[in-house]
Amino acid sequence: MADARREFHHQLSTKLIRENQAIGVEDLAVRALARTRMAKSVHDAGWSQFVTMLQYKAQRYGRILIKIGRFVPTSQTCHVCDRIDGLKPLHIREWTCPGCHTVLDQEINAAINVKRAAGLGGHSLWSAGKTTAPVVAQRTETGSHGLPDVARVP
Repeated sequence: MADARREFHHQLSTKLIRENQAIGVEDLAVRALARTRMAKSVHDAGWSQFVTMLQYKAQRYGRILIKIGRFVPTSQTCHVCDRIDGLKPLHIREWTCPGCHTVLDQEINAAINVKRAAGLGGHSLWSAGKTTAPVVAQRTETGSHGLPDVARVP
């Protein structure tokens, strides 16, 4: 299982680095989460390992990886009106903002807020502070080399 997870992380991190000039992620308190009743799920996800892969691949290929602080309330803030509504239990997947009455999916709302907090709201690399030309990530970066070269990027 560990090898399969590591292989998946390599493939996904390479795909993300290839397709994006800048990536924003939340800096989660993985050690603290591992001490809760969600410990098995946290360890199974391998978030720390995945972010580490994103970091070194971003550096290698001239991409930008921006970590959002763990105390930024991305899942509690309405991305429409910026009202902070407070903590919600994990079983609540959708909520209505009391300020603007927008129905929000918790994960999509958090993703939009992470993107905004990372300064990646614009369509330009310059908004993320990118000043050098991008370098295409190589296919050989992933762990699986037995796949055909059909969609290879030059």
